Amino acid sequence: MKIQIKSMIKTLKKINLKNIVIYIVLVLISYQFLYPLLRMTMTALMSQEDIINPTVNWLPKSGSLGNLRTALRVLELRTTLVNSLLFSGTLAICQTLVSAMTGYAFARYKFKFKNFWFIMVILTFILPTPIMLIPRTMMAVSVRETLGIQMIGTPYPQLLMAITGQGINSAILVLIFFHFFRLIPRALDEAASIDGASSVQIFYHVILKLSLSTILIVFLFSFVWNWNETYITNTFIRGQIQLLPPRLAMFDSIFSQYATASAGASGSMNLEQQRINEAYKMSATLISIIPLFILYLIVQRKLIKGIESAGITGE
Repeated sequence: MKIQIKSMIKTLKKINLKNIVIYIVLVLISYQFLYPLLRMTMTALMSQEDIINPTVNWLPKSGSLGNLRTALRVLELRTTLVNSLLFSGTLAICQTLVSAMTGYAFARYKFKFKNFWFIMVILTFILPTPIMLIPRTMMAVSVRETLGIQMIGTPYPQLLMAITGQGINSAILVLIFFHFFRLIPRALDEAASIDGASSVQIFYHVILKLSLSTILIVFLFSFVWNWNETYITNTFIRGQIQLLPPRLAMFDSIFSQYATASAGASGSMNLEQQRINEAYKMSATLISIIPLFILYLIVQRKLIKGIESAGITGE
């Protein structure tokens, strides 16, 4: 009996030690992700006096929302937020739908040169973006010269890229759907086909309804990638549409113009108020992150429900 008690105590000690090690590792990993967000938030809430005070490191002594208000005006949030949501949301919806259809075709159908086209899909992700962007820009210019349709300076090039499966990281989205659709039993397709369902009906009523969690994941990835993408967007849009991330990238120059105009209008802005500081930048960055954070919270709730109602996967 004593031997059994001693062995149980040793086992508990080992389990506790193992849990402690796991918790320490998780805390360290979490710290790497949370530190930039906490630092950004604390700096955004600092006043001018806190910024130049060397004794203030984390907690502001005299907190202020002035940095956030200034960042809101510089970013023109009302315009840029609505434009960014519509722009990224439209591209994400198109990418999700096209990637789902492409992944379904690769997972369910057999056709000529299937492996070749699959390799081509993967190559679109491997090839550097500038290499792919040069011919796409030339095509947009050719469309304008041939058909008279203005492409550069409009969202049409990126919309066409999303519809044709050439959106940002579309290859990854196709692969996600491809591997998930292969887990869905073919018996469900066959049963629906026996009941008289067409291929489109099978895809919508069987495949998509069993893939809600995957659809939400792909939509979230696509939305975030299109939201944060500035290189391709600046190449095609060229500032004709005011979007939040590109305006954030130009925050320094825009703030300088805003500060100069404010000083000229009021005549009372001193040099310290005109100088761009870290608090303004952190405030603008925090504002640009908040929409993505809210979207993630919404999708996370629906994601759990989608997993619970996903049905049967695997044979």
